[in-house]
Amino acid sequence: MSLPTKRSSHSSPPMKKSKNGLHTPSADKVGFPMEEEEEDPTPSAANLSRKKATLPQPSKKLVIKLNKAKPSLPTNFEDNTWDNLQSAIRAIFLKKPFSFDLERLYQAVDDLCLHKLEGKLYERIRKECDEHISAALQSLVGQDTDLSVFLSLVEKCWQDFCDQMLMIRSIALSLDRKYVIQNPNIRSLWEMGLQLFRKHLSLSPDVEQRTVTALLRMIEKERLAEAVNRTLLSHLLKMFTALGIYTESFEKHFLECTSEFYAAEGMKYMQQYDVPEYLKHVEGRLHEENERCILYIDASTRKPLISTIEKQLLERHIIAVLDKGFTPLMDGRRTEDLQRMYTLFSRVSALDSLRQALSSYIRKTGQKIVMDEEKDKDMVQSLLDFKASLDIVWEESFCKNESFGNTIKDSFEHLINLRQNRPAELIAKFLDEKLRAGNKGTSEEELENTLEKVLVLFRFIQGKDVFEAFYKKDLAKRLLLGKSASIDAEKSMISKLKTECGSQFTNKLEGMFKDIELSKEINESFKQSSQARTKLPSGIEMSVHVLTTGYWPTYPPMDVKLPHELNVYQDIFKEFYLSKYSGRRLMWQNSLGHCVLKADFTKAKKELAVSLFQAVVLMLFNDAMKLSFEDIKDSTGIEDKELRRTVQSLACGKVRILHKYPKGRDVQDGDEFDFNDTFTAPLYRIKVNAIQMKETVEENTSTTERVFQDRQYQIDAAIVRIMKTRKVLSHTLLITELFQQLKFPIKPADLKKRIESLIDREYLERDKINPQIYNYLA
Repeated sequence: MSLPTKRSSHSSPPMKKSKNGLHTPSADKVGFPMEEEEEDPTPSAANLSRKKATLPQPSKKLVIKLNKAKPSLPTNFEDNTWDNLQSAIRAIFLKKPFSFDLERLYQAVDDLCLHKLEGKLYERIRKECDEHISAALQSLVGQDTDLSVFLSLVEKCWQDFCDQMLMIRSIALSLDRKYVIQNPNIRSLWEMGLQLFRKHLSLSPDVEQRTVTALLRMIEKERLAEAVNRTLLSHLLKMFTALGIYTESFEKHFLECTSEFYAAEGMKYMQQYDVPEYLKHVEGRLHEENERCILYIDASTRKPLISTIEKQLLERHIIAVLDKGFTPLMDGRRTEDLQRMYTLFSRVSALDSLRQALSSYIRKTGQKIVMDEEKDKDMVQSLLDFKASLDIVWEESFCKNESFGNTIKDSFEHLINLRQNRPAELIAKFLDEKLRAGNKGTSEEELENTLEKVLVLFRFIQGKDVFEAFYKKDLAKRLLLGKSASIDAEKSMISKLKTECGSQFTNKLEGMFKDIELSKEINESFKQSSQARTKLPSGIEMSVHVLTTGYWPTYPPMDVKLPHELNVYQDIFKEFYLSKYSGRRLMWQNSLGHCVLKADFTKAKKELAVSLFQAVVLMLFNDAMKLSFEDIKDSTGIEDKELRRTVQSLACGKVRILHKYPKGRDVQDGDEFDFNDTFTAPLYRIKVNAIQMKETVEENTSTTERVFQDRQYQIDAAIVRIMKTRKVLSHTLLITELFQQLKFPIKPADLKKRIESLIDREYLERDKINPQIYNYLA
């Protein structure tokens, strides 16, 4: 058998048949020699080992021959093309039809550019445009028409120019694409047209001036609520912008006219309108001008325009607006108008002026509340209402601005300390009124809210020690007389005070509650004791409060001759207590006692809730029908002034258990009294108001004096504490440190007195060389 050989793409040369049956190429027919191989005994192996021969491929070359001859334009092609173009341009400017094919004109311009004739063509087009633009603007000179009509003519001229230049540019587009783009100093056809229009407009100042004047007058008419053609305004102002003369030719005059317009309007409206109406007008004007910038005024003018309006309508009238309208707005709680004022003032950085006005208002209004002694009773409630209204204004009108909040706090602190001690005293009394039993219709939640509000006023008080003294005195009365509305509310208030001022401030107040709770336990133990079961007189129930002297207010001792039964009761309790707590001393405070007496009247039996002094006086009438004032005084041993108040409460008050002879409001020497057995009342238990339980002037003065005495101790302790640490200190530095440490208001003269006192007691000494320096003595 024979294996086929691979054929090339061209025809293979003829093959000779070998002896072994394989075809081999003929050497004389092949274009290259072949090596002759020896015969292999195995035909197939010889055939596989033979290498394949690859014949070379003939290569073909492509040759491109360039035609060196340049194409030439037809004769007079440039002139003929320009004549056609010129005719077309003139027809465009004159708005006449032309018979030229626009595509052929475009191709002609492109051919001129191809043959480097574009510069000359550009100049010819520029010159043609220059003539027509000049003629168009000159036609507007001397037009004696209405300004509105004149603006329409100017707009038409501008619109025609834009349409014409766009048409010319579309024909000569190849100039922009090939000539202008390669020459940075050459303007595009559109920009060239704008430059020519701008040049001829400047050469016609009458046209430009009349256009600007007419535009300004139209805008003024619109400001005066007249209808105007806004589209016309928009087109003409865009013309100024496109020409690049908007800022110089229009905006400058526009802002000047705007300033004059609103300056006059601001003066007029401030005189004619009240402040809320004026602020609404300003807000409306700002909105109008902002809308005007959206509709036709260039956006770049918005900022200076709004600034001009704010200056003329707001900045120039800040003081007038505040003087004329701030107080009425605050008095009327007109939060919406105040918010508008705040917003507008923030635009012109006038919030400091508004804040100062707020501070002045608070101080002026608050001073009337605090300094009016006739209305002291309502001072705290008035201050709470005033503070609540300010908080509403701060939240709703002043956007909770932190600086305004600080202004309110500072102003309130100033006004509440105008009378150093009285507000602190009245706040304590206000709390006493709220925490005392008898506040009908007040829920626990409302009471808690009231305590929170009062605590805000408490924070402003500088003399917190005065508050503590009066609060402690009133708390003592509530606890001892059982008049507290809610023990939980009492403890809640003390907890709040502890949070504000620390545990040292409320230590004594908490001790008072401990005494009351401990007294309950002592009374239970006493009732179960052998002394109580065997020795107590029958028909009497007695409860004793054992008070720790350091916790409670100081009460002046008052002597009284108690009935025999009460004396026996006191002695038995004293024996029981001292047997249980040795080493202690009991001192009875008779002025704080109160009793419930059973009284038999002709018509009914009643229970009388009275003070201990009232009970002692009434029990005298068990053994006598009629007694004189002197007899009562001798029998009771009560101090004269206290006795007069006691008898007056029984004979001259609303509940008259005694008859007084002669009748009158005051108790005089020689007056006589008898028991009113015909007394009637709808209630079974009747409270007889005890005049001595109300705060007297002497008691008030006593409390204040105790506060001042405590302050002296605090000053002395602070001076010694500072000097012990520093050893040597100048007078100025010592005074400065004392002001930092002491939490109540104090005068430098009072500090100097305390320093002198400590020098006399040899805690300090003056330096021998410099008397302004103090040395600490160990």
